[in-house]
Amino acid sequence: MYFHVLTLFPEMIMDGLNNSILGRAMEKGCIRAEAVNIRDYTLDKHQKVDDYTYGGGAGMLMQAQPVYDCVQAVIDRIRHRNQEEISTPRIIYVTPQGRVFNQQMAKEFAGEEDLIFLCGHYEGIDERVLEEVVTDHVSIGDYVLTGGELPAMVMIDAIARLVPGVLNNDESAMTDSFGNGLLEYPQYSRPRVWRDKEVPPVLLSGNHKLIEKWRLEKSIERTKEQRPDLYEKWRMENDCCK
Repeated sequence: MYFHVLTLFPEMIMDGLNNSILGRAMEKGCIRAEAVNIRDYTLDKHQKVDDYTYGGGAGMLMQAQPVYDCVQAVIDRIRHRNQEEISTPRIIYVTPQGRVFNQQMAKEFAGEEDLIFLCGHYEGIDERVLEEVVTDHVSIGDYVLTGGELPAMVMIDAIARLVPGVLNNDESAMTDSFGNGLLEYPQYSRPRVWRDKEVPPVLLSGNHKLIEKWRLEKSIERTKEQRPDLYEKWRMENDCCK
């Protein structure tokens, strides 16, 4: 899978992705990532990519031309790599005005071969180019950050771990929180007793059927307590009266 991040700060993206699990996944070739500098596509000799907004107001706005040309250049490279005409890849504009990202969206995006992330700055990006190129407006929450780079990396992390081979144990992604609509059950490691707190005996029993039953019960209990909204959705979907 290929991730293409269009940004004014490419080093921020690559520094964040070249480490830990994602870094190892790129070394193995399970995923590929590139950060493309939007400034490289401006026609301004000073590499300016922003200007004042029409109608007044505080702050500057990223201009349409460099963003559009940058997007087209990436699409052309994708088509050249595939040596064929392809449908336009998903182009995700990272914005607090978009749909709130969740695990289901991560699964959906993980099925794509290429994803393009467009990171805005200042007051955002000229609406005309967004209308022209963006397929998905996505947010990571109801708050505003200084730019789209951190949200893009959050989404890439969530999506990439669903790509086969990225995690050493692909089952890990299936048992995570939200994998079955519930929060993940509590987990324990050595030592068996720590600060007078013992590991639940059922986890030491070796009875996998009982362990799975206990884990489901704890997932339900934790979801009901911490995320009643998720619990109600799970209860309705599973026709459960608990």
